[in-house]
Amino acid sequence: MRIQTLYYHNHILYVLDQLKLPHQKKYIVCRNWQQVVQVIKKMNIRGAPAIGVAAAFGIALGAWRQNTKNKQRFLSQIDTVAGKLTATRPTAVNLSWAIGQLLDYLEKIKAQDINSIKTWLEKKAQQILNEDVLINKKMAVHGEKLIPRNARILTHCNAGALATAGYGTALGVIREAHKRGKKISVLVDETRPYLQGARLTAWELKEENIPFHLISDNMAGHFISRREVDCVITGADRVAANGDTANKIGTYTLAVLAKENNIPFYIAAPLSTIDLKIKSGAEIPIEERSADELTGIAGKRIAPEGIKVKNPAFDVTPAKYITAIITEKGIIRKPYQKNLPICAEKAAK
Repeated sequence: MRIQTLYYHNHILYVLDQLKLPHQKKYIVCRNWQQVVQVIKKMNIRGAPAIGVAAAFGIALGAWRQNTKNKQRFLSQIDTVAGKLTATRPTAVNLSWAIGQLLDYLEKIKAQDINSIKTWLEKKAQQILNEDVLINKKMAVHGEKLIPRNARILTHCNAGALATAGYGTALGVIREAHKRGKKISVLVDETRPYLQGARLTAWELKEENIPFHLISDNMAGHFISRREVDCVITGADRVAANGDTANKIGTYTLAVLAKENNIPFYIAAPLSTIDLKIKSGAEIPIEERSADELTGIAGKRIAPEGIKVKNPAFDVTPAKYITAIITEKGIIRKPYQKNLPICAEKAAK
């Protein structure tokens, strides 16, 4: 099964509305870059690789919808669009990475006429989408080797096809293990407050007939302590140069629990998620989201009116708790400070 998180056709970006899943499968039509900004901000599309691909098409649309014949004005507007898209979700580095890919490419082709630039930017965005799917599949092949034949796997948030252009990161590894005949089962954290596990990961696993149980976030320690979990695997939104990793809020708790109970804790992330410019997790910006996401569920208020709320979307897991990082180029192990740059350098060649 191929879940199409997003696709581009006739200068229009179609985004699967993840806020309507699992009850309704509906695509949002984005005809301009402003609509792409909104679907990223509102989390109609989410997941670090997926929003990176969406942002790439946002740049392409920002170019395509311009009517000016003035080259300088045309290029200046693209810079403006890039800034607006970059500001939508500050933690996920794939967003700025994909935008950087488009801007670097623009620098190479900016001598061409405006119509040619528009066409080439669309092709570059499509290339990023296609490559993301291939990267996920390579990651899955490497990662499934870490999964025991009868593994009981705990995962958090959604790092599946819905979080990428297709196949998935952490869930891609799980999908590949199942495909190769391993008798795996999955414990799915509901992932409050946005319920990506309950709404999205559970939906993906059900679609693929992969055995799983949904649990609330605060049940994870119970199952780990009872030796009912063999490994934990999650995705990532940014990996610092020392291996510290930002992921959905609650990931750090799972990593500490795994370490205490001698269970391997794996991160699955493409090399584009590794940010060597950031020395440690202390430098990773943490997005603070609306209080409404925490005080209500599915539009129904569950908390008193007028209360103060803190709602960080991510936390940082220190590298010491991470057993290995799964990438499209293979498995990276400690010391991350040394091995992450080596892997990134090989990938750049």
